[in-house]
Amino acid sequence: MILSVVGVMSLATANVYAQDAQAEAAQTEQVAEEAPAAEEAPAAEETVAEEAEVVPFHQAIKQKFIEGGVLWMTPVLLCLIIGMAVSIERILYLSFSKINTKKFIAKFEAALEEGGIEAAKEVARNTKGPVASIFYQGALRYNEGLDVVEKAVASYGSVQNGLMESGLSWISLFIALSPSLGFMGTVVGMIEAFDQIQAAGEVSATLVAGGIKVALLTTLAGLIAAVILQLFYNYILNKIDSSVVELEDTSITLVDILTAYSKK
Repeated sequence: MILSVVGVMSLATANVYAQDAQAEAAQTEQVAEEAPAAEEAPAAEETVAEEAEVVPFHQAIKQKFIEGGVLWMTPVLLCLIIGMAVSIERILYLSFSKINTKKFIAKFEAALEEGGIEAAKEVARNTKGPVASIFYQGALRYNEGLDVVEKAVASYGSVQNGLMESGLSWISLFIALSPSLGFMGTVVGMIEAFDQIQAAGEVSATLVAGGIKVALLTTLAGLIAAVILQLFYNYILNKIDSSVVELEDTSITLVDILTAYSKK
């Protein structure tokens, strides 16, 4: 019995030592496997840091332009460029035609008092802008009567309003055309993506994602162009509205000035 007990205890001790040895071996292998991973972690972080380097803005725009497809991105870009050119031309026209209305009216009245209607016409002729043009047209028809002056001022005001709004139809066209071209490029890109899927005979996530990305870039470009042109369009409309109100106010002032002059 004693020998049996001693034998059982010896076997149990041997089993315990064997289990401990296996556990230590497993821990050693795990540490050995984690050590290279720990050494590779900084290298992986350096790779991610290198990939996360900031790309210059113009390079990123150029890359997206090429990825979107030159065939569809070029018309959108042309719409933006031409629309911007027309918008800048309108802004410059409206800005250069702006004058100090109060100072001009005072100068016109002084010339009318000192030199008569001919001197007033000369002042209006030598001054730029739609306000001066209306004053010149009114003074030019002064001898035909005040009724004719009023009609001439109203008619020429409409002409000046049309001149200020010249080119706005082109801007509105490009605003509508830019996203339409973008959507068209998107539809064509989606069709090409499905054609590639059909040719491959299977749905590949990489293939689908690449095709959809290229297709959506044209829509994004069209929307960006439309938003930029819409901002310029609204700004120009605001300037035209303020100029029209000024024209109407000064037209009434011109009629009052000529009416007062005719009574002298």
